[in-house]
Amino acid sequence: MSAVNAEQTALQQIDSRPLTGHQKSLIGLAIVGNISEFFDMFLIGFVVSLLTKPWNLTGTETGIILACSGLGTVVGAIMWGRLADKMGRRRTFFWCVLLFVTFTVISVFTPDRGWAMLAVLRVGVGIGVGGLNITSIPYVQEFVPAKQRGLLSGLASVFIPLGLFLGSLAQKAFHENWRLLIGLGALPVFLLIWIRAVPESPRFLQTKGRLDEARASLAWALEIPVEELGSLPEVKQEASASYGTLLRKHLKPLVIVTLGSFCFILGSFTVQSWGQTLLQTGYAKSASTVGSLFMVVSLADLLGRLGSAWLADRIGRRWTMFLYGLIGAAGSLVVAFSAHLQASWVIFFIGILVTMGFGDGAFGILNAFGGEQFPNEVRSTGLGLGYGIGSSAKIFGPALMGAMIGGNAVQQNVTLDAVFPAFLLFAGLLLLGGVIYLFAKETKGVALEEI
Repeated sequence: MSAVNAEQTALQQIDSRPLTGHQKSLIGLAIVGNISEFFDMFLIGFVVSLLTKPWNLTGTETGIILACSGLGTVVGAIMWGRLADKMGRRRTFFWCVLLFVTFTVISVFTPDRGWAMLAVLRVGVGIGVGGLNITSIPYVQEFVPAKQRGLLSGLASVFIPLGLFLGSLAQKAFHENWRLLIGLGALPVFLLIWIRAVPESPRFLQTKGRLDEARASLAWALEIPVEELGSLPEVKQEASASYGTLLRKHLKPLVIVTLGSFCFILGSFTVQSWGQTLLQTGYAKSASTVGSLFMVVSLADLLGRLGSAWLADRIGRRWTMFLYGLIGAAGSLVVAFSAHLQASWVIFFIGILVTMGFGDGAFGILNAFGGEQFPNEVRSTGLGLGYGIGSSAKIFGPALMGAMIGGNAVQQNVTLDAVFPAFLLFAGLLLLGGVIYLFAKETKGVALEEI
């Protein structure tokens, strides 16, 4: 071992060196996994907008289909978060991908007007995709420098809007072929090969007492021989990352992550799932036009997420979340009053852009910040449980909009009447979410072992 390396710990080596190709590969895996996840999740919004008339779907039935996707992600986030701390980030990521691809393929064969079957299958898809973000963020955090951790781990969420962009392209390319659109969601099957090329998280390996494997994992990341790796940090070994441990020792961060996630998710996920239908039916826009408009939405969302991940390493996580909640709330008010005053669809759409760019843009750092609230041995469990419960907003939001719009198979009644009260609620929640994160522990530049 060289004299320089002898004086540095393994984490100091990580912090002092530029990113290697292996670290970039892991970050790329997380990015592509999350893009694939939300490509599939966003596609169902486009598919439902295509099926509303031919299947004579009521607002309630449409809301159930969309809410079932949310139900699956709630179950998935809670389940896979715990499993990631018990059996490893890498294995969990593999099974998440396999599950959501399998249920996506089955969904292609849904019979015409089989909305109930489609809803049930969306639960299975959601369980698979619900674990990817929860698993991939701690996975990346444990391989990258502390001073860049907000941006680099946030990148797993930053590029998620590309899923919406690709979904928009797919809709423009394949128009009314909803089965093919759903089938495209199975393309991420290639991730099952990529994940085989990366090692398990070193922090996870240490908590399980597998020190030689942990050293090999960090040496892989740094692209150096194992013998040149510095000493490992002291990490407490835990036999089980239990929910009881969370409730006894980490209740405050769990409450913050749960309530903060719920507030930010409710408005943004509802826009993602209902925005296409409101523009297409409420404003009489064609499917092609809606697809083009949501390409712009995806760009605003991506830039917003990139901005929040970047800002978090400069002004801190807490103030970034507050700022984004405040501006996202302003966007929701624009949406509410444009619909209430029957203003131009352009004003309505600008409000959607601001809401998604900031309300949903906060997710560039939201889950990375949430994961940093918990120590190594319960990081995925805490993030999974808190975000999972908060993700119940993915059920409540779309179902609420569906119930407020109402209608039946004869008179679908998809109008903008429900937008005003709904988006007033979303505005209040986005602002509240920003305030809630002010009570979180600031983790800018703090080593994971010090949390």
